[in-house]
Amino acid sequence: MRQTFDETTDPSFGAKHLPLLRAEMAKQGLDGLLVPHEDEHQNEYLPDANERLAWVSGFTGSAGAGVVLKDRAAVFVDGRYTVQAKAQTDETLFERQPLNALADWLAAVPSGSVIGYDPRLHSPDALATLRAAVEKAEATLKAVEANPIDLAWGDARPAQPQASVVPHEDRYSGENAASKRARIGNAVAEVGAEAAVLTAPSSLAWLFNIRGGDVIRTPLPLGQAVVKADGTASVFLDPAKVTNELPGWLGDAVTLEAPAALPAALDALSGQKVMIDPAVSSAWYFDRLEAAGATIVRGMDPCALPRAQKNAVEIEGSRQAHIRDGAALTRFLHWVDTVAQKTLPDERAVVEALEGFREATGMLKDLSFDTIAGVGPNGALPHYKPVGAKIRPMEAGSLLLVDGGGQYLDGTTDVTRTMAIGEGTADQRRMFTLVLKGHIAMAVIRFPAGTSGRQLDAIARQPLWNAGFDFDHGTGHGVGSYLGVHEGPQRIAGWGTDQPLLTGMILSNEPGYYREGEWGIRIETLQVVTAPEQVPGGERPMHGFEQLTLAPLDRRLIDTGLLTADERAYVDAYHAEVLAKVGPLLADGVQKDEAALDWLKAQTAPLK
Repeated sequence: MRQTFDETTDPSFGAKHLPLLRAEMAKQGLDGLLVPHEDEHQNEYLPDANERLAWVSGFTGSAGAGVVLKDRAAVFVDGRYTVQAKAQTDETLFERQPLNALADWLAAVPSGSVIGYDPRLHSPDALATLRAAVEKAEATLKAVEANPIDLAWGDARPAQPQASVVPHEDRYSGENAASKRARIGNAVAEVGAEAAVLTAPSSLAWLFNIRGGDVIRTPLPLGQAVVKADGTASVFLDPAKVTNELPGWLGDAVTLEAPAALPAALDALSGQKVMIDPAVSSAWYFDRLEAAGATIVRGMDPCALPRAQKNAVEIEGSRQAHIRDGAALTRFLHWVDTVAQKTLPDERAVVEALEGFREATGMLKDLSFDTIAGVGPNGALPHYKPVGAKIRPMEAGSLLLVDGGGQYLDGTTDVTRTMAIGEGTADQRRMFTLVLKGHIAMAVIRFPAGTSGRQLDAIARQPLWNAGFDFDHGTGHGVGSYLGVHEGPQRIAGWGTDQPLLTGMILSNEPGYYREGEWGIRIETLQVVTAPEQVPGGERPMHGFEQLTLAPLDRRLIDTGLLTADERAYVDAYHAEVLAKVGPLLADGVQKDEAALDWLKAQTAPLK
């Protein structure tokens, strides 16, 4: 029976699978094995066939790592998944460590140990840190030809996905693929290279204007490409994914090949300068190119910035997707404030209700991630998902935090709203309003060219900091255009990248506060970086943000006495925009809902 992975995966996996893995390790002369969460494409969300860390340990989070030695093992996770790792792994078999402790843990393995790694699963940048740690222990890091996990998994391993790869029309992309290939070819030539190897599925999707379904909640086609400086390209896709229309869509300048042809294609780059990104491409590509005699030019994936900077068509598409999504959200929030307040359904029913309203748009292709709905203590877990015995019913006097999004052909959405169950306490209103003040500060900030998200992060935290509070996740992540709900290289976080925020980049704005064991608060909207404009009376043009998400805030949780006059004016203006743009969809059409429209009018009335 083939295995699948979800949030209900249990700790018994370790007891079942560790002996099988250690037997395979012994056959290869290994004393240990690195088990990253990432797969061959460095994906965040994985097809079941690539959930190696979950198979070994039971842990199914989207970030983490493991190390298996002969007589001990450990799982490493970040703060988002501490509770989940405890629930899903057997503490008698796996030590649970913070993710940033991985290198130190490896530096203490027994001297003389041989630690195996699969070069297809580690980027060179990440591998360099791990190699240094292993060598500090006077141990050896050894590449494996065949992954011991795959061998131990055997016939129970799910098949690799084979979702059809389909065209993504120019009316959504805003630029045809030939134009994009020419731009990327020029970028390759500008760094002195003759070709670029692309391994990020999002880059394939963007560059060739194609979409797939190999990764849950994200329309990605798993594959690779080699792009030449003249704009011609070879794309490596499983033939089972190739539809009849795809070759004609790609055109004569693009050759379709099976993945089995990729090694020879890399070997054929012998003597050439080849651009490849060490942050997103695995070490296997670097090893193969070096062995072939190619000269490697390390640099950012040339598609990353063009993909992140949405063009006018993509931005308008995102606006329309958010208006449509906003109507669904409004109908859901109305349901929460009326039906759910009386019947007190559980979190699963809340998730199903929101998903039902999104499906009723008639244009939803998929969710952009599994919906988060946390009541009370579960809302204090930023990445909580309502499954199994953890599910709670709505409770009077508590808070409901719901975070979800949709995938539409014209845009990807992601929004969080926190709602009072009942009227909300004075303490809840205070903390919600402190989060709201930080959210507003980020929404209205103006900043000069060259500013990174790292520089902006503190702005959203200041109201909480001033009161002695904080939150342990980033303030914002990049978002794709009918692509990943998490997209780099842009982000807003104190530990983030120094990548400047550029016109057309879409990011989330999501400060929060989480009181362990009681409730959580998060307010999230998506926003797009606007072109720099002159500020009246100022000297330098400044970027800003245009708000994309359109969904009312729970006014019962707003303590207007804590808001400044400007902050109250912002909320009133935002609510007026929500009513003006979302209201017409509730008045007529497939999302017509007169009761929700009347409710929205009351919710968006000016604050007193």
